[in-house]
Amino acid sequence: MAEERVSPLRQRMIEDMNIRGLAEKTQKAHIRNVKHFAAFLGRPPDTATPEELRAYQLKMTEDSVSASTFNVRIISLRFFFGTTCGREDMKRFMQFHRKPRKLPIVLSVEEVADLLAAVPGPGLKYRAALGISYGAGLRASEVCHLKVNDIDCDRMLIHVDDGKGGRDRKAMLSPNLLALLRDYWCESRPEGWLFPGKPKINPLSPRQLNRAFTSAKHMAGIKKAATLHTLRHSFATHLLEANTDVRVIQVLLGHAKLTTTARYAHVATKTIRSTVSPYEQIKLLQDETLRRGMQ
Repeated sequence: MAEERVSPLRQRMIEDMNIRGLAEKTQKAHIRNVKHFAAFLGRPPDTATPEELRAYQLKMTEDSVSASTFNVRIISLRFFFGTTCGREDMKRFMQFHRKPRKLPIVLSVEEVADLLAAVPGPGLKYRAALGISYGAGLRASEVCHLKVNDIDCDRMLIHVDDGKGGRDRKAMLSPNLLALLRDYWCESRPEGWLFPGKPKINPLSPRQLNRAFTSAKHMAGIKKAATLHTLRHSFATHLLEANTDVRVIQVLLGHAKLTTTARYAHVATKTIRSTVSPYEQIKLLQDETLRRGMQ
């Protein structure tokens, strides 16, 4: 099968992305999105006019493209026109879609305990993997791509290499989680990948881990519309309810922006319940005024 010929325009865009150190996954998405726009246009995308760019956005809207898909395509086109084509003016004709931000679903500590106890076997492989998802707040892909030597027992840290956005970071390793991982290691003796797939030369896939989570959720009788990522949301929320500084949680989660982490304040119900309303101070002042008036 003949390889697809790379045009000079695409090659320049690839070079621009390499210069800026964009991750391979991001580069593929940008190329795919620009190709989608070129297919709509019917000619090389660098020749597009503002009116044609507007028509493309209108077509996506009429096709009921989701806000997330709409926005990632716009991000790719902004890079293409602004960086590769040197047409910064085209950015003025691109609009992002606002999508309603829904609060994340969170499991209680008791529900997490029930879920982890119900994780299917054989062995401790999936219980250990889901234990890391909750106990360290790792994403599914980050859990699946852990290596045995990423578990730093001496410093009680988990090394996360090439996380979201290509960023490396350190995650927390609690004593009880370490004990579970040791039991799992003694049982399975993994080499290379901490959670090997089939064949063992490959890591466990996020899809397999998702299936284990779904099975455990059903076995535990949890009715919430929780997903594997809910364990990460629960990790952050439970830390916040334990009065952990939100900036520390930001570092543990690997969030680039504090505003991303701050949304967990909206679902930290224990924090909400324990926070004293300013109305209480007003009531105290009113009572004091009444007492003075009666004297």
